Amino acid sequence: MAIIHHTTLSPTKLELLTRWLPSRPWYRAGGEQPALTKAGGFRLEDPSGAVGIEFMAVTDSAAGEPVTYQTPMTYRAAPLAGAQAQDALIGTLEHGVLGKRWVYDATCDPVAVAQLYALLTGRAEAQAQSESDTPDRTVGVRAATDVPLEDAGTGAVHHGTRSTDVTLVLPVEGLLWLRFLRVPRAHDVPETNDSAAHVTVGWTAPDGEPRRGLWCALMDSRE
Repeated sequence: MAIIHHTTLSPTKLELLTRWLPSRPWYRAGGEQPALTKAGGFRLEDPSGAVGIEFMAVTDSAAGEPVTYQTPMTYRAAPLAGAQAQDALIGTLEHGVLGKRWVYDATCDPVAVAQLYALLTGRAEAQAQSESDTPDRTVGVRAATDVPLEDAGTGAVHHGTRSTDVTLVLPVEGLLWLRFLRVPRAHDVPETNDSAAHVTVGWTAPDGEPRRGLWCALMDSRE
């Protein structure tokens, strides 16, 4: 069980994201420095208890109409190994209880990818963003029924202007991959057929109104 510590963070998560977001291909405000507020999200559990996994929504009001981004992050006690680790690093912070933490883009973290695949295959449960050991029943999951029910590895990661696609390493014919919608839209639908496994999440718009849309989907090259 992951324990949520209500303590100090230096810098804060939003301060880390303010520095990191302008370097991403999906960031919409050009040269503007982001002006971020937290808008929602959920967590997943690492079975080993070593890695924190958070799917956060942040809204940027730096320029023009506010834009909400999905920024999944992992929190580690030591640097992530591997070729993608340097580009995936969002930054480091000092946690008031746990000490120094390395914060990564979760789309490049194999623990987060494996747990999202577990969520999409009915083997994991979404957890509340700010409470320990509390399932988040507001997260909608349409689970896959015809894919391998085992841990998935992380293959190639492609960052586009609206989404990030992560190839899954599984013993199946063809390819499966996860699509993370970086700029989720209210009432969005999966970009495959209606039976595609997917996750829908709610967030709060700048005017205080609730929004809900597609955040992640399991894609199949055989379709």
